Amino acid sequence: MSTKTTKHRWMFLVLFAASVFALGIVYAQESGKKTSSYSPVVLTEEFATIMARMKAAKPEVIKRHMDLLNERYDLSNRPAGGVTMSRGKPIQEGVRVKLPPGVTWERLAAMSPEEIREKNLFPAGFFPLPHPNHPEGGMVFPKFHIEEIKKQEGRDLTRFDLDFDLPDHFLPEFPAPIYLTTRPDLGDVSQGKLVTIDNYYELFNGILNPKQIEGLRLLLTPFPQQQFNQTEDRRSERPSRGVACFDCHANGHTNATTHLVGDIRPQEFRHRIDTPPCVG
Repeated sequence: MSTKTTKHRWMFLVLFAASVFALGIVYAQESGKKTSSYSPVVLTEEFATIMARMKAAKPEVIKRHMDLLNERYDLSNRPAGGVTMSRGKPIQEGVRVKLPPGVTWERLAAMSPEEIREKNLFPAGFFPLPHPNHPEGGMVFPKFHIEEIKKQEGRDLTRFDLDFDLPDHFLPEFPAPIYLTTRPDLGDVSQGKLVTIDNYYELFNGILNPKQIEGLRLLLTPFPQQQFNQTEDRRSERPSRGVACFDCHANGHTNATTHLVGDIRPQEFRHRIDTPPCVG
């Protein structure tokens, strides 16, 4: 056997052994692979089919959730006399959690925790409130905010599968005023407007320093988000530029936009969240 032939055989054996070793590593990794923290996004339907299916299911999803709200809470419009927000929107009064039939607050107060649990009389309105469609989740914006953003920026935050659930009379004043602790003499620097990427420079040039204005610009710049993005894995009819921080924290306050907390798995254990004000 020639030296050249022997060399070729050894090269073949080395390459073969290396291939077997590599395949063994891959197999070991696959067989011992942990469950991923990320949900797989594998679309098995055309986007038009997904949208049509979810649009058709929307009335029943909304009805089921509104039935839950009305079962738990008194959603009537009962403004408190002489108590308003900064621009005059009335604040609602009264206890809104409903009690089980035949039960009064006085009777409930006289019972022990064990008795309340045993008789299943704990008011359902004090349990965590689910998302309007909890298995689906995602950001859901009030209609007045959707309309103002569409008017100013041409960006549509409408979801084809869901609408916001809480009545407007329970929501914060919109848009909220902005008072600067460093310039109380200026009063409401928002001038009664919703601050957006279209008007922030006009409103704040000469009031904020360059770094603050740049920070504000970032808070008003849309970024792709799960329900609002350019891919087919979205819940807006058209591809979307995304969502800005101030879409939820409108004017640094809140507009009651709802979502699910992002750091809990599985989905059914995630809590509904309403956006808090950024003040302080």
